[in-house]
Amino acid sequence: MGASWAPYHCRMLRNALGKAFRFLGYTVQYGCIAHCAFEYLGGIVVCSGPSMEPTIQNSDIVFSESLSRHFYCIRKGDIVIVKSPNDPKSNICKRVIGLEGDKVCTSNPSDFLKSHSYVPKGHVWLEGDNLRNSTDSRCYGPVPYGLIRGRICLKLWPLNDFGFLRASPNGHRFLDD
Repeated sequence: MGASWAPYHCRMLRNALGKAFRFLGYTVQYGCIAHCAFEYLGGIVVCSGPSMEPTIQNSDIVFSESLSRHFYCIRKGDIVIVKSPNDPKSNICKRVIGLEGDKVCTSNPSDFLKSHSYVPKGHVWLEGDNLRNSTDSRCYGPVPYGLIRGRICLKLWPLNDFGFLRASPNGHRFLDD
């Protein structure tokens, strides 16, 4: 009688292993698709901190597209998600003020004497819209273009602010415009 159970157990084991490997295969496939979608198309980001107020408030939810960074289509005035130059484990949200070769003001708004510099090749100059409460390129200098993760193009939440983002509310002046 014990011998008649052996084929049944083998079939059950084969069936269970087959299902487990199929599940693992689908998980890997969908994981690769999700990775490519987030890396090359974009994703949803929850923003925190006061540096982009009033454009983006703490806990606003935005959509960040990644195609612009891959095709080098980032422009002055765009709001971008960037790997922090100070902490590579975290991302920051800032506005692009200058591209390579642009002349930018490197001093704080409260400084009496203003200093200017040029953005080096392969870098961007980033500032928060809330200039008095933002750690940005005025503190850590120009940021390598390769640290840009995506460009914020749409505010999703709160719904009363739903819409596309572009213009700077505090009238950032670009020196070569």
